[in-house]
Amino acid sequence: MPEWKVAGLYLVTALAEIVGCYLPWLWLRQGASAWLLVPAAASLALFAWLLTLHPAAAGRVYAAYGGVYVAVALAWLWLVDGIRPTAWDMAGVAVTLAGMAIIAFAPRAG
Repeated sequence: MPEWKVAGLYLVTALAEIVGCYLPWLWLRQGASAWLLVPAAASLALFAWLLTLHPAAAGRVYAAYGGVYVAVALAWLWLVDGIRPTAWDMAGVAVTLAGMAIIAFAPRAG
Protein backbone atom coordinates (compact mmCIF):
# COMPACT_ATOMS: atom_id res chain seq x y z
CA MET A 1 0.00 0.00 0.00
CA PRO A 2 1.46 3.44 -0.89
CA GLU A 3 2.67 5.51 2.04
CA TRP A 4 0.11 8.27 1.43
CA LYS A 5 -2.71 5.71 1.67
CA VAL A 6 -1.28 4.29 4.89
CA ALA A 7 -1.06 7.82 6.34
CA GLY A 8 -4.65 8.53 5.29
CA LEU A 9 -5.82 5.28 6.83
CA TYR A 10 -4.12 6.24 10.11
CA LEU A 11 -5.89 9.60 9.99
CA VAL A 12 -9.34 8.10 9.41
CA THR A 13 -8.67 5.49 12.11
CA ALA A 14 -7.78 8.23 14.61
CA LEU A 15 -10.91 10.22 13.76
CA ALA A 16 -13.09 7.17 14.31
CA GLU A 17 -11.57 6.58 17.74
CA ILE A 18 -11.80 10.21 18.80
CA VAL A 19 -15.45 10.51 17.74
CA GLY A 20 -16.20 7.22 19.51
CA CYS A 21 -14.70 8.58 22.72
CA TYR A 22 -15.87 12.19 22.41
CA LEU A 23 -19.58 11.36 22.18
CA PRO A 24 -19.68 9.50 25.53
CA TRP A 25 -17.64 12.36 26.99
CA LEU A 26 -20.39 14.76 25.87
CA TRP A 27 -22.97 12.54 27.53
CA LEU A 28 -21.04 12.10 30.78
CA ARG A 29 -19.52 15.57 31.16
CA GLN A 30 -21.88 17.89 29.30
CA GLY A 31 -25.25 16.26 29.95
CA ALA A 32 -25.90 15.44 26.29
CA SER A 33 -28.36 12.74 25.29
CA ALA A 34 -27.52 9.12 26.06
CA TRP A 35 -28.49 8.43 22.44
CA LEU A 36 -24.99 9.65 21.55
CA LEU A 37 -23.78 6.28 22.78
CA VAL A 38 -25.24 4.62 19.68
CA PRO A 39 -23.07 6.48 17.13
CA ALA A 40 -20.19 6.31 19.62
CA ALA A 41 -20.35 2.52 19.63
CA ALA A 42 -20.57 2.46 15.84
CA SER A 43 -17.57 4.76 15.59
CA LEU A 44 -15.51 2.58 17.93
CA ALA A 45 -16.48 -0.51 15.94
CA LEU A 46 -15.37 1.30 12.79
CA PHE A 47 -12.10 2.18 14.56
CA ALA A 48 -11.43 -1.48 15.40
CA TRP A 49 -12.22 -2.56 11.85
CA LEU A 50 -10.01 0.15 10.34
CA LEU A 51 -7.08 -1.08 12.42
CA THR A 52 -7.37 -4.43 10.65
CA LEU A 53 -6.92 -2.77 7.24
CA HIS A 54 -3.40 -1.54 7.97
CA PRO A 55 -0.79 -3.54 6.06
CA ALA A 56 1.72 -3.95 8.92
CA ALA A 57 1.71 -6.37 11.85
CA ALA A 58 -0.77 -5.45 14.58
CA GLY A 59 1.80 -4.42 17.18
CA ARG A 60 3.57 -2.14 14.72
CA VAL A 61 0.26 -0.61 13.64
CA TYR A 62 -0.71 0.11 17.25
CA ALA A 63 2.67 1.64 18.02
CA ALA A 64 2.69 3.89 14.95
CA TYR A 65 -0.98 4.75 15.35
CA GLY A 66 -0.27 6.41 18.69
CA GLY A 67 1.65 9.23 17.00
CA VAL A 68 -1.15 9.95 14.58
CA TYR A 69 -3.68 9.85 17.40
CA VAL A 70 -1.77 12.54 19.30
CA ALA A 71 -1.71 14.79 16.23
CA VAL A 72 -5.42 14.31 15.48
CA ALA A 73 -6.35 14.82 19.13
CA LEU A 74 -4.59 18.19 19.16
CA ALA A 75 -6.26 19.15 15.89
CA TRP A 76 -9.57 18.21 17.56
CA LEU A 77 -8.62 20.39 20.53
CA TRP A 78 -8.29 23.33 18.17
CA LEU A 79 -11.13 22.69 15.72
CA VAL A 80 -13.81 21.27 18.04
CA ASP A 81 -12.91 22.52 21.51
CA GLY A 82 -11.75 25.91 20.22
CA ILE A 83 -8.46 25.80 22.13
CA ARG A 84 -5.37 26.65 20.10
CA PRO A 85 -2.50 24.21 20.72
CA THR A 86 0.62 25.72 22.26
CA ALA A 87 4.11 25.62 20.81
CA TRP A 88 4.83 22.80 23.28
CA ASP A 89 1.83 20.87 21.97
CA MET A 90 3.12 21.29 18.42
CA ALA A 91 6.62 20.19 19.44
CA GLY A 92 5.13 17.08 21.01
CA VAL A 93 3.17 16.36 17.84
CA ALA A 94 6.33 16.72 15.76
CA VAL A 95 8.16 14.25 17.98
CA THR A 96 5.31 11.71 17.96
CA LEU A 97 4.84 11.98 14.19
CA ALA A 98 8.56 11.50 13.66
CA GLY A 99 8.37 8.37 15.78
CA MET A 100 5.30 7.20 13.89
CA ALA A 101 7.03 7.69 10.53
CA ILE A 102 10.08 5.75 11.69
CA ILE A 103 7.93 2.86 12.87
CA ALA A 104 5.47 2.81 9.97
CA PHE A 105 7.66 3.62 6.98
CA ALA A 106 11.07 2.15 7.79
CA PRO A 107 12.41 -0.25 5.17
CA ARG A 108 11.69 -3.87 6.11
CA ALA A 109 13.39 -7.01 4.96
CA GLY A 110 11.19 -9.44 3.04
